[in-house]
Amino acid sequence: MHFSADTGCNRTYDSELSQHTNTQKAIMTSKMVISQPQPVMDARDSDEWGSGICDCFQNVPECCCAFWCYPCFACKTTKKYGQCLCLPLLDMFGFVPPVTMSMRVSMRQRYGIKDTMCRDCLFATFCSPCSWCQMSREMRRRNLQVVLVSAKNT
Repeated sequence: MHFSADTGCNRTYDSELSQHTNTQKAIMTSKMVISQPQPVMDARDSDEWGSGICDCFQNVPECCCAFWCYPCFACKTTKKYGQCLCLPLLDMFGFVPPVTMSMRVSMRQRYGIKDTMCRDCLFATFCSPCSWCQMSREMRRRNLQVVLVSAKNT
């Protein structure tokens, strides 16, 4: 298509181009977002526990609370982690404490800590108060806020 130097033809071309651009803008702005971005946990720290299982004396008051009032300490730590307050009380039923072990596994996954389920099982079974102290120290060290969000489709 050839346009002459006549300003009438140029105006027509500019008008059509402007209408096409406005239509493109209208189409682009009327699109609905169907999929929202999902939260991603970024491991800001190392892939190791921040303290050892026997480093309970890094925080003496916490260690004493875990030793003298283990159920209260475990419940308080579970609540800070974002789970049900009374969940650790289920550990009384069984040889391997299921809640302590699952909390360790969950924490390892959340913070990107590399370890084994075998070690989690050993620490949960034979060093339960120390295990809860280690998890509490890890939450404080990582300082990641847990936000529970409920959303519904409208």
